[in-house]
Amino acid sequence: MSMSAKSIEKKGKPEGKAGTDWWAEARGILWLVLAVLAFHSFIAKPFYIPSESMMPTLIKGDRLVVTKYPYGWSYVSPSFHVLPFIEGRLFGRMPERGDIVIVKPPLEDADYIKRVIGLPGDRLEVRGGTVILNGAPVKRVAEAPARIPIDANVPCDSAAVMDLQVTDKDGRRYCAMPRVRETLPNGVSFDTIDLGPSQTDDYPEITIPAGHVFLMGDNRDQSADSRVPAELNGLGGPVPVENLGGRAEFITFSLDGTSNLWNPVSWFTAMRGGRAGSSLHPDKVGSGAPAK
Repeated sequence: MSMSAKSIEKKGKPEGKAGTDWWAEARGILWLVLAVLAFHSFIAKPFYIPSESMMPTLIKGDRLVVTKYPYGWSYVSPSFHVLPFIEGRLFGRMPERGDIVIVKPPLEDADYIKRVIGLPGDRLEVRGGTVILNGAPVKRVAEAPARIPIDANVPCDSAAVMDLQVTDKDGRRYCAMPRVRETLPNGVSFDTIDLGPSQTDDYPEITIPAGHVFLMGDNRDQSADSRVPAELNGLGGPVPVENLGGRAEFITFSLDGTSNLWNPVSWFTAMRGGRAGSSLHPDKVGSGAPAK
């Protein structure tokens, strides 16, 4: 065989396949993880409602989007609260009355979700279930009961509410919870649940310190909020703004508690209709928004 033929034969042979650059692959995955963590920590993250403390606005099984930037950033902004305590907020801004916020309790490494009721400098008192701000009772109007469908996530079977079960004409069962519409001094209006006399119906007057907010759940008789001592898993009074982790924006979807990780069909059959896309920015009386 001639040299030219050997040369052509050599050139025609496929070159060996390059090996996988595992270090490059690991770097790519690491950058992806860091990007997701950064987005969750500084822009927005999903949030799951694990309890009944914000009914009727939010019910167990709701999935939300919480934005991290409306009030600036603090030591609780990272999703896993890994930073040591740092006083103050970067580009901080005080929340508005009626905002729904996530908050880190003083004695727990967790996230609660509550509503902002009092701001720094406010004189706040709760008397017989009525919030009194700066000497003026917050407007409260009784409305028709909030009819919340009973399902695995809302069984309506605790001692406080089991007598509230009703059955509709179509056989659907509901938890008919006593509803009261509140309107804060800035015109923000929202629904609350009032189950009757409870230990949290009275709270002595305080002046909210600078850099603090007073938070309450919409389900006033079943919420471990600023009225409840920290030793009882409450917020223990006004909360430093450093403990706010973000603002709730809207519901992405809601599950009734029947989904199963190993059954993909159940991911869809467990969806609650009518809740996806619901905004969590409260109505403002006089702003053109409809008052419910």
